[in-house]
Amino acid sequence: MKKVYYLKTCNTCLRILNDLNLSSDFELQDIKANPITVKQVEALKALSGSYEALFSKRAKRYKEMGLKDQVLTEKDYKHYLLEHYTFLSRPVIVINDSIFIGNAKKTTESTKLALNED
Repeated sequence: MKKVYYLKTCNTCLRILNDLNLSSDFELQDIKANPITVKQVEALKALSGSYEALFSKRAKRYKEMGLKDQVLTEKDYKHYLLEHYTFLSRPVIVINDSIFIGNAKKTTESTKLALNED
């Protein structure tokens, strides 16, 4: 499977996708227009190892809701990921059995390497 979960209104996501120059066999899912499902978030967790790895602690809502002052469990992370698109660290790029989460330069470079191997 080749899929990207992103936000089409996010300049950083768009810049990364443009930089990666993904082939047409990638499925793009704008998570605001087409929210992630329970099945999808569970599949992403299976690849990443945890819901927390998918969760953006930089999200504005994270601070506004006081979540940074709470001890969250995996169940909590899953709940918030499904509740609002802003909690997903983006973009999330799935290439077969590999997952690349977020916009860190190191992640983008790893994604490029995986694309070259594919």
